Amino acid sequence: MNQQPWWQKGVIYQIYPRSFLDTTHNGIGDLKGIIRKLDYLKTLGIGGVWLCPIFPSPMYDFGYDTSDYYDIEPLFGSMETFEELLLKAREKKIRILLDLALNHSSHLHPWFVESSSSRNDPKADWYIWADPRPLKRPPNNWKSVFGGPAWTWSEQRKQFYLHSFLPEQPDLNWRNPEVKKQTFKILHFWLEKGVDGFRLDVVDFYLKDEKLRSNPLRLGRRPYEMQKHIYDKNRPENIEIMKETRALLDHYPEKMALGEVAERNTKIAASYYGPENNGLHLNFNFNFLEQPWKAAAFQKAIEEWENLLGPENWPVYTLSNHDVPRHFSRYGNCLGRARVAATLLLTLRGTPVLYYGEEIGMPQGKIPRSRILDPVGKRYWPFHPGRDGSRTPIQWTGDRNSGFTPSNPWLPVNHDYKRVNLAAQKKDPNSLFHFYRGLINFRNNSMALQRGEIQFLDLKNPQILAFKRQDPVESLLIILNFSSRKQPVVLPSEFSGAKLVFSWKKDNIEMQKNQLKLPPSGLGIFRE
Repeated sequence: MNQQPWWQKGVIYQIYPRSFLDTTHNGIGDLKGIIRKLDYLKTLGIGGVWLCPIFPSPMYDFGYDTSDYYDIEPLFGSMETFEELLLKAREKKIRILLDLALNHSSHLHPWFVESSSSRNDPKADWYIWADPRPLKRPPNNWKSVFGGPAWTWSEQRKQFYLHSFLPEQPDLNWRNPEVKKQTFKILHFWLEKGVDGFRLDVVDFYLKDEKLRSNPLRLGRRPYEMQKHIYDKNRPENIEIMKETRALLDHYPEKMALGEVAERNTKIAASYYGPENNGLHLNFNFNFLEQPWKAAAFQKAIEEWENLLGPENWPVYTLSNHDVPRHFSRYGNCLGRARVAATLLLTLRGTPVLYYGEEIGMPQGKIPRSRILDPVGKRYWPFHPGRDGSRTPIQWTGDRNSGFTPSNPWLPVNHDYKRVNLAAQKKDPNSLFHFYRGLINFRNNSMALQRGEIQFLDLKNPQILAFKRQDPVESLLIILNFSSRKQPVVLPSEFSGAKLVFSWKKDNIEMQKNQLKLPPSGLGIFRE
């Protein structure tokens, strides 16, 4: 067990720093706020924290447009504050992961300022520049993920530059050896500082087609989806970059890289682990995150991912993040479903990633049009409300602004904060918070859940998802009822004498020998 790295054993907790705790009374969360809540994270049983970007930024995309990779954004604190966070987190055995956006920088980064100045500048090709087509048209048909063409004209250079996202986020030229050298220096700097790894933003975009060929067209709901993105992302050479990143990290014990490949094609997403488990340590499965509330749908998604990764690679799962609507709301704002979802996430083979506030059932926020800040929401409202709703301040208490800030919060606090908050749930032994805390504690003490194999079982009931987690010292059976009605279940013969070791309310489960009835949205973990 000692040979298993922390990132396979522990639960990772994603924090959106702007929304966690404001200690400077400016309405924006900061690093000292995270330091103050380390005891809370320790009590919850968290093993690692993923911090969304905390580097200097003009905030066109709220930190994912970095203007300095070697410092801390003053809104969040200073380098001294960050070093204090690292030290105090280490004392509590909580690891720290930094979120790095290395596909692109801010347009205000000195590299881009220099690159824009002249075609003869030493950094002229540190970004992706191209001459116009006739009539001053962009070099090809590539689209920005955030809408519009992926090319913006520079009057200074008389060329277009590429931006896969906002015009204020120009794409770095990863085919330039000096660019790759400098980005690896950034990794090295923070590893030497003591961070435990990185969440790497949109690694599927790093390399583009050398010839800048136009993407073929297809049917889609919006312009970006009307192309097959075979030339502007997921180039085969990306895997080589992941292998080089892994080689760098392997020089540091227990350090890791968690990738974001927002790709529904699971074969492509799995390829980022590398051909010989020599790529990313972990890579998100967005196909899992988008499943409907059906037992069979989740089972199919998990089995497909398991088969693609094989026993040598380690899965990672999440149900919510800063870019998608919170799953509590996606799945009907139902506490029963929230408990089933938590049990699924925390008992699968792989590393679970929780999103801040998930443990108290925070819903998706409703943001008035006048308060929308996300560039996606500003562009596409009312067809797409943007991502602000998943980034609202965490609901600590029922006090003003949910205890997040005494000032005006940068985003409005959810309207239900007086009812849904941590302080109230701490007092209620049957709350979702205590359920999460108990389940995480169970996982942290279970060999089978931390390292065991997974095997799905057919219990002849389409509303039931059942699987075994087994290692040499422990065998567990997890049964989840995805329906809103009571469901009969017959336990497999090897579990006929099994003991119920975790549930929400154990007296809700009717058991008689190897037969039981699960209540609506019921769940149980049984030990053989």
